[in-house]
Amino acid sequence: MPRFSIIVPSHGVAGRLSQALDSVLAQSHGDFELIPVCDGPDAPAAELVAGYAERDSRVSPVHSPPADGLAGARNTGTRAATGAYLLFLDGDDTLVPGALAALDARLTETGDVDVLYAEHERVPWWEGEPTNPAALLLPPKTPAGAFSPDQVPQLTGVQLPAWSAVYRRSFLTEHRLAFPDSHYTDVGFGALVALRAEKAAVLREVVVRHLVRRQGSRLNLPGPHHAQLLDQVELVLTRAAELGLHEERLVPLFDHLFATVLKTAAHPRRLTSGRRAFFRRAGRLYRRHRPAGFRPPGGSLGVQHRLLASGAYTAFCALRGVNRSAARAVAALPRPHGLRTRLRYARALRRPLDPRLAVYCAYWGRGYACNPAAIHAKARELAPHIRAVFLVERDQAHTVPEDVEYAVIGSARYWDVLARAKYLVNNANFADAVVKRPGSVHLSTQHGTPLKKMGVDQATYPVVAAATGSFTKLLERVDRWDYNLSSNRHSTQMWERAFPAAHETLEYGYPRNDVYYTATADDVARVRRELGVPDGRTAVLYAPTHRDYHTGFETGLDLEAFCEQAGEDVVVLLRAHYFYDRGRARGTGRIIDVTAHRSSEDVCLAADALITDYSSIMFDYANLDRPIVVYADDWDVYRETRGVYFDLMEHPPGPVARTPEELAGVFRDGSWAGAESAAARAAFRERFCQFDDGRAAERVVRRVLLGEPPEAIPPVIPLAERTPAPVPALVRN
Repeated sequence: MPRFSIIVPSHGVAGRLSQALDSVLAQSHGDFELIPVCDGPDAPAAELVAGYAERDSRVSPVHSPPADGLAGARNTGTRAATGAYLLFLDGDDTLVPGALAALDARLTETGDVDVLYAEHERVPWWEGEPTNPAALLLPPKTPAGAFSPDQVPQLTGVQLPAWSAVYRRSFLTEHRLAFPDSHYTDVGFGALVALRAEKAAVLREVVVRHLVRRQGSRLNLPGPHHAQLLDQVELVLTRAAELGLHEERLVPLFDHLFATVLKTAAHPRRLTSGRRAFFRRAGRLYRRHRPAGFRPPGGSLGVQHRLLASGAYTAFCALRGVNRSAARAVAALPRPHGLRTRLRYARALRRPLDPRLAVYCAYWGRGYACNPAAIHAKARELAPHIRAVFLVERDQAHTVPEDVEYAVIGSARYWDVLARAKYLVNNANFADAVVKRPGSVHLSTQHGTPLKKMGVDQATYPVVAAATGSFTKLLERVDRWDYNLSSNRHSTQMWERAFPAAHETLEYGYPRNDVYYTATADDVARVRRELGVPDGRTAVLYAPTHRDYHTGFETGLDLEAFCEQAGEDVVVLLRAHYFYDRGRARGTGRIIDVTAHRSSEDVCLAADALITDYSSIMFDYANLDRPIVVYADDWDVYRETRGVYFDLMEHPPGPVARTPEELAGVFRDGSWAGAESAAARAAFRERFCQFDDGRAAERVVRRVLLGEPPEAIPPVIPLAERTPAPVPALVRN
């Protein structure tokens, strides 16, 4: 029997779960089992957890459906546990170094107590915020060893979350103590444990670092779930009465419970409806269970107690100001530049949403491209009743296909459609001034799989942080999202970290990559002709990424020299990062500059192989199952200045070259297309081509634009059953 069973629910925290698991597995005290609780075998965290289980026999995953909530996940983990003591850790929290050793030592000192309470600290969700640990919650004076809860009556009324203690498993089993099914499950569980425990102890050391989420506690969000607080209060006080709890302990328990009730009742945004019913029920519970020796506190809080006891709802509302006018409660709307434009936009915002209008934008208006263009094209087929307007910069208007309606960014028409559209689709973000209207649907499609750090994860990298600007503004833009698109589980986890908000992740694949499974041999041949690839030549696409520490585009490679050394049949398709797509063509000789070509997907179809450094194009190109070579001449500099999510050198999609000579050699000796290259690519595709199967655009249109339920959406085709577009060599033959 292990000393500890550590139960870690993973729902909604896949992006940070590895930090929690690592903090447990790195403990100096190793006598434990780690039980991650996943939503199911196909859940975002399941693959990550499976990897941990393969590497460490102490990791034993279990599954609990999301509908069972946090309480169900913890109870499932409890049933699977075999340890002497249970510790519940949230999936985005961490154990401090030495935590288990400290708990073990304290339990050795005190003997087998029913519950050992410990301190915790609250840490900011983002390293860029100031640290502000919460004050210690445990009573200042407790016996040195084990004690009966009757000796420390105030402990019964201290708000202690489930992860601030360890519990003897046989004690929980004997008294059939489990987490009540509720949003306020910690309130019920903690109080029931305190009521039943006969022997307790305290460890005055921080054991858990609790991550304060950017969105705050789920209990702060508005909704009908706040009525469940009263369910827990009634459960606990009824049980206390049944057990004949002594008044010395009942008073602090009652005080704590109704401090929480009053905080909820007085909050103007938590109870969006049913506030009067909540208040009346709370008043009945207050009068029924108030201990004879309870004295309300002084000041305004004491007045609230007396109003609750007397059922004076109107007076309570007046005291707390919950009937303030809506005009004073609504913050000023963000505004576009220019008085005339602001007034026009404000008027348009007062008009009803147009349920048949969608606006699309890609790369901050650089044209008709990427995921938004692919979704737009599929919507024409599946949702022809929805009018679509693409947003583009003025100098890119000529690149929009003739049959696609567009609006120039900054124009009056631009603000009109943004104000009225029901659906807003973007692969980056709309302008700060755009208002998220109730009833509108914002979809972020993203525009690549993240190798480099993104979003708020960039905060600790000075060069890129300076270029990003205000992270507060960034998060305000992210808060408008209703959906965020993911093409693989890695992206799901990293987007959760980089863009913490309340949107829903759609693991549907990238619509722009559909063409890699739907293009025909004729399509491939046509694109090669359009790009000017000579017959019989091996076309190598060279697509380097942007360097934040460079001021302009630098290839970092003598492409003419590469062609001479790699072989006489090699030509290079040069595609610079889209930041540099408006310059003059750079193609000469055997170099074909395709930077300005509208579709990167077409360019990929035309290429026999890809050379890239750290560009996300490698993840998309891998869908074609064609050779990829990584040219990493400045990997160490890039990793330190830009930040990365994983070590590409350890998990590349093919051969890695560090110098121009090595790169040319890879093509000269044929290893670019050899067996080792294919094996690396297969592993890479397994990890990063999970959801791209040729039907991503259809899934998005059906779910977002047509509102079909998740269970009706076409499932992802397994990787082994997909057939990529024909390779150019077969086309030529």
